[in-house]
Amino acid sequence: MDKIFSPKDEAELAQIITKAKSDNISLRIKGGGTRQGLGNFIKTDAILSLKNISGISLYEPDALTLVAKAGTSIKEINKLLKKEGQRLGFDPMDHRAIYHSSGEPTIGAIIAANISGSRRIIAGGARDALIGVRFINGSGEIIKNGGRVMKNVTGLDLVKLMAGSFGTLGVLSEVSLKLLPIAQRELSLIINGQSLEKAISTMSKALGSPFEITGAAFLPNEKDEAKTCLRIEGFSSQVDYRLKKLSELLVKGEKIEILEGKLHEKLWQSIRDVKTFKNSKKPLWRLSIKPSDAPAISNQLSKITAADMIFDWAGGLIWAQLQDEDNAQADAVRHIIKQFGGHATLVRGSDELREVVDVFQPEQEMVAKLSSSIRQKFDPSGILNPNLMGNFGEK
Repeated sequence: MDKIFSPKDEAELAQIITKAKSDNISLRIKGGGTRQGLGNFIKTDAILSLKNISGISLYEPDALTLVAKAGTSIKEINKLLKKEGQRLGFDPMDHRAIYHSSGEPTIGAIIAANISGSRRIIAGGARDALIGVRFINGSGEIIKNGGRVMKNVTGLDLVKLMAGSFGTLGVLSEVSLKLLPIAQRELSLIINGQSLEKAISTMSKALGSPFEITGAAFLPNEKDEAKTCLRIEGFSSQVDYRLKKLSELLVKGEKIEILEGKLHEKLWQSIRDVKTFKNSKKPLWRLSIKPSDAPAISNQLSKITAADMIFDWAGGLIWAQLQDEDNAQADAVRHIIKQFGGHATLVRGSDELREVVDVFQPEQEMVAKLSSSIRQKFDPSGILNPNLMGNFGEK
């Protein structure tokens, strides 16, 4: 059984990393333990748990800013923010459904992996919400960068670098985030029966219109009928106006549905967390592409395997579940994505598959050299999540 270190505060965390470097002990960093399948399969000498480094350090509702320690659960953060009518704008995905995991997602792990949800198309990703960090590098040095409120932000380059580094540059101990208000009202406009090509056109028109949407997804096989889903949020009168105008712009004789309340919330939670593929252990790929390329990529994937797919971010994000743990299929996915200039990440796969397949999109030679150089500066002994990744996270 792996040795587990559970520091009670930042100072003890720094001491543990300093000692690990001295003793050449490699560390696997653990938050809530909900997304242990994300990244290349690694073996380390010990686990570094941040469960005790938790709590809200600062919350200023009027300034729309929050400072939280890395081990703070998203559940605790959301509960606090909801009381003030606020939320995390990037609406982070919860991986428990696809990994069949338990525990509670933590803010440090979400920032380290740059995890975002369906609102990314309008609110940006986790990296965009990050305004400050405290972390301990691989030499045990405590580093602070950025600020605690937006008006004091400096040194954003290092702040952004930590988001999506998967703990390979340093262990986050505290993060500062900008927030967004919760909309007064939200609903879903669903158009039934569209083809993928038609759905991409519909979502593109919606995003290009002045009638702002905050979510756009296509579900090809939802209850045996394809559904193009658009989320509308705002003040009640704004939502009514946008719904009317979008219906006039987009709907040409198709069958539509309007969802509000619990059904609406359940739909977008399912899209965000890819619950379509929750009762499976089959390989699951995350393809980040140009939305206009979605039909061509879908067609090519269908030629190599009977892939099940859903499309988020107006087609810019494809979740593709393959049928077999086959290295040849993984190579084919990479080949297809290379043609279109996108990024492919193996989000779910067996330990055996993740040992022989590059989980993250391979970097170009010059980028790989730069990445290696940066890691060498931050973690010279390579003790933090060694070999977990080959590039810097979510694109």
